[in-house]
Amino acid sequence: MVEWDWDRVVFDHVKVTVADAAASIAFYKTILEPLQIPPFWESERGAQFANLVVFAGDATSGPIHMAFVARSREQVDAFHRAGVDGGYPDNGAPGVREQYSSDDAGVYYAAFLLDPDGNNVEAVVREF
Repeated sequence: MVEWDWDRVVFDHVKVTVADAAASIAFYKTILEPLQIPPFWESERGAQFANLVVFAGDATSGPIHMAFVARSREQVDAFHRAGVDGGYPDNGAPGVREQYSSDDAGVYYAAFLLDPDGNNVEAVVREF
């Protein structure tokens, strides 16, 4: 197997085109706050949350799957709870995902929500 430093940053940013900027900004503010990922800028057309840019456009980017790094199981749980309590669709309750866990990749603990455009948004912590 290939050894990998899971702390290594590989993307500077990802831009996701959304149908409704205000709805997407509200969603990402709600679910990213428990992960301590703040918005860096906002406008009527979009926002940037660390390495994620959401921007309104004619055609959406998705559906896509994106996963945010959490620092603990508690953060994964809080991410999921914030989304569900905010009225966003649950797409997988917090728990260990055995199919993604291995000696090389660690124990994979994750939760999933759907954003307003139907994108599968995940919070995950890898435990070594």
